[in-house]
Amino acid sequence: MRTNGNPQLNRGRRFLAPSLRLGFTGINHLHCISLILASPAIAFRPRGVSELKDEGKTHYRARIRMINQDKNKYNTPKYRFVVRFILSASIAGDHVLAAAYAHELPRYGLEVGLTNYSAAEMDEEYEGNVEATGEDYSVEPAESRRPFRALLDVGLVKTGALDGGLDIPHSDKRFTGFNKDSNQLDAQVHRKYIYGGHIASYMRTLMEDEPEKYQSHFSKYIKRGIEADNIEEMYKKVHAAIRADPTEKKSGKQPPKEHKRYNLKKLTYEERKAKLIQRLNSLNSAAGNDDEDEEDDE
Repeated sequence: MRTNGNPQLNRGRRFLAPSLRLGFTGINHLHCISLILASPAIAFRPRGVSELKDEGKTHYRARIRMINQDKNKYNTPKYRFVVRFILSASIAGDHVLAAAYAHELPRYGLEVGLTNYSAAEMDEEYEGNVEATGEDYSVEPAESRRPFRALLDVGLVKTGALDGGLDIPHSDKRFTGFNKDSNQLDAQVHRKYIYGGHIASYMRTLMEDEPEKYQSHFSKYIKRGIEADNIEEMYKKVHAAIRADPTEKKSGKQPPKEHKRYNLKKLTYEERKAKLIQRLNSLNSAAGNDDEDEEDDE
């Protein structure tokens, strides 16, 4: 694909992820419209694409096809599900349609373990999977309208968006509990992780083998009276609370009146001059003390 005759952009585009280029709309050999979101200012930055590919964080062949758009659907937004954000790409940049954060979970009763697997599983017609069983859940379109469709853009990370009612093309190989040998998903193992069963098992193991480590590692759980036997019930209550009121609430926390400054303040010429004189005086006084010590020794 040509980039409007810009040789700098042509030389630098091989270093960039397909969804991170900015500024040109063209038509490739697949008869699709591709958004190139890149700027010549960053075109020469040697961003090694194999770095993220080797770590399994992205798949460039899949990403370039993910943002391709058919010619007869020009300017039709194509939505991506990026971990906790639903985005649509445009030449001006990504537009965030919705977002969910782990720090919202305490409002629904979950005050501990905000970053574990179970915390990731958190419209009336497409209310999603009401009761998690661990089975692969796909949203079926209704007669009146189709479910909201988004493409998964999270690398190898599994989230709870499918149970939330989004229509996301996926494979059950991503789920916890998938057996590569039998090529099947163990729904019971997956259900165990959704309701924090792996956390409960670890709690019981530490209680028996290392009680001191259990007291320190799960101190917040103990403080709130959360035990291994009632973790599943706690997550079920959190799921029900989220479905009852999923609206975003603004935090009452006020921004700080005085912002902390971590970089050094730039000194004026007079301040730099005074600082230099102070350092010279300190060096001279230190040298004078050394001379006095030598005279005393003699």
